[in-house]
Amino acid sequence: MAKQIELLFENQEGKTVRLSLDEPVEPVDTIALEAAMDQILAENAFVSSGGDLVAKKGARIVERNVTDIPLS
Repeated sequence: MAKQIELLFENQEGKTVRLSLDEPVEPVDTIALEAAMDQILAENAFVSSGGDLVAKKGARIVERNVTDIPLS
């Protein structure tokens, strides 16, 4: 099972921008998470096709199951 943490931001066009990081530390330290997201915004660390990131929208842990199907 692959896990990622997704940080969700709003850009200047009002669209959602997702930053994904592999293997998140659990349980998530929400204070550290919010501080990191605030720093990303303050430093204008990322730009999207819709402009600068302007606001935090949320964060979530995403878990993905992959099952290979053998072919003959």
